Amino acid sequence: MADNWFEIATADHFWIRRRFDVVRRLLQGHDLKEWRVAEVGCGHGLVQQQLEQRYGVAVDGFDLNLVSLRQNVSTRGRLFYYDVCERRAQFGGQYDLVILFDVLEHIEREELFLEAIKFLAKEGGCVLINVPALQFLYSPYDRSAGHLRRYALPELANLLRACKLEVVASTYWGMPLLPFLILRKQHLRFVRPEKVIQRGFDPGSKLVNKAMFLLSQAESIPQRFCGTSAMILARKSREPKRS
Repeated sequence: MADNWFEIATADHFWIRRRFDVVRRLLQGHDLKEWRVAEVGCGHGLVQQQLEQRYGVAVDGFDLNLVSLRQNVSTRGRLFYYDVCERRAQFGGQYDLVILFDVLEHIEREELFLEAIKFLAKEGGCVLINVPALQFLYSPYDRSAGHLRRYALPELANLLRACKLEVVASTYWGMPLLPFLILRKQHLRFVRPEKVIQRGFDPGSKLVNKAMFLLSQAESIPQRFCGTSAMILARKSREPKRS
């Protein structure tokens, strides 16, 4: 993700807040207090902080962006400058929940990367993934952010199943925001590349930010009709016992 995105993505940004609303819905019924949790691609730690404050659980963070790691705002988890594809034994099977938010769309070899994510999870542990949705929304914003693709929810579910991850819950979200992304796609065609992230993600004022958050809540979760993002909770299959 472009470094200037982290400057705009604050805890009160409407999209950050709405994404966590969806997290809470998909994790409903799960008690995280005794879980070991990690986030891969943690950036400056907003998701870690949200989970720490909501569930009282420490969240370890893994990232290869030193700029964002140095700005990380989490307070309870450990931080690692580490490529998860290395699969170091010390991290293998350590976590009850591994979070992968807005990372997979940057990865060329998705299956290989998901195998590395599975390596971190315990048998029967969970993986929570969020990605941008619907390829027709792909725009200059996606290119500037380093996105290789956007996902349909069934496509993402099939990818996880191919990697032997059992889908537990899934949803599109951001349906009320679809008209704005369609307009953004057209508008950003005329914006200089260095300004695309700011123009595409910054709400511009506190009033607009509040209005966008209220609008974003005008949908039921889970829903599988459409949205600007997709989120899936999956479980790592337990290995069959050898006789």
